[in-house]
This record gives sequence, structure tokens and C-alpha cells, in this order.
Amino acid sequence: MTGHGHVVRRGFTLLEVLFAALILGFGLTTILVSMSQSQRMMLSSAYLETAQEVMDLGDMAYPLSDVQDPDKDLDVPETKATELWDIIAGNNAKLTRAQEEKFHGYTWEREALNLKASEDDLKRLGNLYTVRITVRWGDRRRGNGEEESYVTFWRKPE
Repeated sequence: MTGHGHVVRRGFTLLEVLFAALILGFGLTTILVSMSQSQRMMLSSAYLETAQEVMDLGDMAYPLSDVQDPDKDLDVPETKATELWDIIAGNNAKLTRAQEEKFHGYTWEREALNLKASEDDLKRLGNLYTVRITVRWGDRRRGNGEEESYVTFWRKPE
């Protein structure tokens, strides 16, 4: 004790140290969780960007504007992205090793959802077909495959 009735303390109490460690632990945990989520988002973004490129490849390889007979030309079975590239480029340009790795496991498919509709139903719709374009990637056998799709319309030429 000093002469004025004040207690002089040196250092921190155990309770203060534990409280500071607890706050620091929560802060570090929050930062690590945030970094993990950011990394997951960046990977997801890269997959979706490649999926968009594959959608574009499919649209160039099998343009809807070329379809004449919906029964023969509208549905396109699941096709590898590398095969789409070959259809577009032919023998003029081969994929680089990096592109092959990027497109590995990606597929493109086009399906008319109302292709089997009756003639009356199609006439009522103005010969308008509902078409779904789907890009898939990942390992579907292991349950971690993903897909992205969009729906568009195509009108049968008269």
C-alpha cells in the first residue's frame, strides 16, 4: 500500500488473461471461418465460370437457329465439352493442355421439355417449344456432381 490508501498492482490477474484469450480465440475463429467461406466461394465461382463457357460452346456447336425438325434436331444428348470444341473448331484448332484440364468432366445437353406434346397443344402454344440447356460437372457417381441449367424457347419454323 502506498501512503494514500491505494493498492499498487503489477501485471494482470488470471481472470483478465483468460478473458483476453477468450476474446482473441473468438476473433481468430471468425477470421478463419470467413477465409474458408471465401475460398469455397472462389472455387464455386471458377466452376460456374467454366460452366458458362461450356454453355456457350454448346450453343455455338448446336445453335437453335439451325434446328429445322424438332423431332430430329432439338434434343442433343449429353456431350463432353471437349467434343463441343472439336465440332466448332474442327481440325483448325486443338485445345491446349490447360483447356483440356479446365473442361475435363464438363458436359452439355439440350432437351425439349414439351417435345412429346400433342399437335393441338403445340398449336395452342404457337409452335413454341420449351428447351432446357444443362451443363454438368463433377463426379456424379460419388454424389458430388453439380449442374447449372437455363430454360429458353424455340419456335418451330412455319
